[in-house]
Amino acid sequence: MPARPPLLFMPGLLCDAALWGHQLATLTDAADMTVVDMTQDDAIDAMARRALDAAPDRFALCGLSMGGYAAQAILRLAPERVTRLALLDTAAGPDTSERTAGRRDLMARAAAGDLEGVIDHHMTGFIAANRQDDADLTAAVRASARNVGAEAYQRQQTAIINRPDNRPNLPAISCPTLVLCGRLDIMTPPQVHEEMASAIPGAKLVVVENCGHLSPLERPEAVSAVLRYWLAE
Repeated sequence: MPARPPLLFMPGLLCDAALWGHQLATLTDAADMTVVDMTQDDAIDAMARRALDAAPDRFALCGLSMGGYAAQAILRLAPERVTRLALLDTAAGPDTSERTAGRRDLMARAAAGDLEGVIDHHMTGFIAANRQDDADLTAAVRASARNVGAEAYQRQQTAIINRPDNRPNLPAISCPTLVLCGRLDIMTPPQVHEEMASAIPGAKLVVVENCGHLSPLERPEAVSAVLRYWLAE
């Protein structure tokens, strides 16, 4: 039996390894999976370099939202090490001034001790509107956010605010690439993913129906099935 390919998962803002729980449980035959710690750094390139320092020589790479920003940085810094790429519910462009202002307000609230209020704010963007009453789903998202904590949250938001515009680098991506998002993702909507997929040579676009921003948690079976297909290509 051939060795399972290494696969690095990079979670998003206020997310931990639980984001990838279904994939970690069901793709064990398809990949040797690791979840990158995204809580230590306040710059996207630093997150990327931390992942590269700990990674095997070559690996498959899957990032969601902020993790997708860091995954794109890895493709810019060490493209020869990535065998295939999956960008989930993310974007390639820089932060907008409006979003930056909102992030700074939330960072101040977190610093003042109102992490629960910050989590409340993010829930509407993290999860599709028709899943906000799903007690198990919302509890899982909140637990991960509390686990990340206020200090790491501020580092992550700083990294997101200062991320570069990666759109000019997309045409240089040459590994097999999957671009996936939820149909109901209001943070990084389908149009953003259509533009990314069009810019990356040979990229495949998948839009998951009835799904918001945290696709691996909201539609775990669908996302795992698509990732299995992507790994086998």
